[in-house]
Amino acid sequence: MQDILHSAPDRLGIQAFARPRSAPRLPRIARGEGIWLIDTDGNRYLDASSGPVASNLGHGHPRILAAMEAQAREAVFAYPSQFESAANIEFAARLTRFTGPGLDRAFVVAGGSEAVESAIKFLRQHAVATGEASRWKVIGRQPGYHGNTLGALAVSGDDHAHEVFGPLLRAVPRVPAPLTYRLPPNHTAESHARACAAALEEAILRENPETVLAFIMEPVGGLATGALVAPDIYYSEVRRICTQHGVRLIYDEVMSGAGRTGKFLAADHWPDARPDVAVLAKGLSAGYAPMGVALVPAEMAETVVEAGGFMHGFTYSGHVMNCAVGAAVLREIEEADIVGNAARMGVALRSRLDALMAASPIVGDIRGKGLLMAMELVADRETKAMIPLERMAPYRVQAIALRHGLALYCRRTSRGAYGDWLMISPPLTVTEPELDVLVERLTTTLDEYAAELRAEGVIR
Repeated sequence: MQDILHSAPDRLGIQAFARPRSAPRLPRIARGEGIWLIDTDGNRYLDASSGPVASNLGHGHPRILAAMEAQAREAVFAYPSQFESAANIEFAARLTRFTGPGLDRAFVVAGGSEAVESAIKFLRQHAVATGEASRWKVIGRQPGYHGNTLGALAVSGDDHAHEVFGPLLRAVPRVPAPLTYRLPPNHTAESHARACAAALEEAILRENPETVLAFIMEPVGGLATGALVAPDIYYSEVRRICTQHGVRLIYDEVMSGAGRTGKFLAADHWPDARPDVAVLAKGLSAGYAPMGVALVPAEMAETVVEAGGFMHGFTYSGHVMNCAVGAAVLREIEEADIVGNAARMGVALRSRLDALMAASPIVGDIRGKGLLMAMELVADRETKAMIPLERMAPYRVQAIALRHGLALYCRRTSRGAYGDWLMISPPLTVTEPELDVLVERLTTTLDEYAAELRAEGVIR
């Protein structure tokens, strides 16, 4: 194997699609231990963002690895149209105990994009089965992100992605997201949130309510909005509007679910604004297996089944090994009080990040809930001016952080038109001493980048 690795040309594997030959090589992963990743040279990196906000239980967790081994010795794969799976049944039962009434049937797939596709197709099929075949339009937010498959991308609000892939997509209506940092003139965060909710109702009426199937949103934002949390009134208004017009409300909890925000679902922060359908992935299997889930009400699932069954599926739907991993993750979340730790450590992290922001000239905002946090990078805190976009600020910070033993996650939406941010979302198992190390290394990283910008006359 070593001969193959050493003789292979550069940029084989996934990196062949991501990084030019001129880019420096990334560290090669050797193993993971808790919140740490170790490369083949022995360098240790604190996983400050849980990879892409997925590794909720950290790396090398012994009980999850034991569950994987036990299931591998029994059965790894059995197609759900041919066999039931005890692992699938246990996983669904454990999950729906967490999510509660109204989200009590789980369609298990292999990732967040697949889960979003499943939710939309399920709602469309339910509409047809109940005599509402005129409903097909899904309204999304601008900015917003729901995945990279064509259906999920179509309902995402990313102008650059639509410039590239638009000819392959069916355009859908989009309404403004209730951003809280850069507000329109003469608005507070609450008045802007009300205006964004009103824009949803206007879009429904403009499109004709009888043609609108669903509205999809992240209750706590991910990469598209940098951990956006809207004022409370937004959630109740969106719920009221959707109910009034017979529009289904989808919460994309791919990033915010599975305990990340200090509740099992981010939706649980707003109990009067429950969604009709919820989508989870990422932390649901804690990065140990590819998994996504569309959660729907039992009565809606039964309606679709009675009409002939859900006309949808993938080779790896309900995958036995993935479900065994998911069940083990949920067992650990329950028994180790992972959600409670996320809530407590979220408070501790927020206080440290607020102190960091007060001392840094290039951090303009800290936002989020629990351990789903983001920091926005700026050239001027007073004016909220962005660092020139061509400098690709989050990626530069990411590169500096890696040299200081800190792994960060970032992704630009619409080429950075709405701002530049980094996700600060460590594993939900993190401790206060580990948070201290995280923030110390993050401070060193930001100080170095600020010095670089100051030397080049970008900031004062």
